[in-house]
Amino acid sequence: MILPSLSLAVVGADYPSKRGPARRFEIMLCRPGDRVELVPEPDNPADPRAVAVFSKRGVQLGYLTAERCGRIGAMIAAGRELRAIFQKPTTYGCAIRVAFDGTDPVLPEEKPPPEEPDDDVPWVDDWWE
Repeated sequence: MILPSLSLAVVGADYPSKRGPARRFEIMLCRPGDRVELVPEPDNPADPRAVAVFSKRGVQLGYLTAERCGRIGAMIAAGRELRAIFQKPTTYGCAIRVAFDGTDPVLPEEKPPPEEPDDDVPWVDDWWE
């Protein structure tokens, strides 16, 4: 069974990189649709289930969240083919889009921002005035 594509959070952007530019700088260089690489880190002292995320230039962007890294890492270890692309920068780091079993990830459609309230529309509690 092929799983649907998922958008996943990448955190840890404020930590220093082992090599290369700062993670936030690298995130700003990424464009939606750029390939990213998911790399399990079983020797990571903070979490042996950690999955690092690297840009197409090989610079670390951060890590998958603790809630997702176990499942994603297990899929990689089991030999399932995962493909991932950069989705967008966020306040916590960035979002990536992941597809499973050899399918290509597709960016979701951006939702338009909510409309501003119309000042001519009375508020529900206007009758109290």
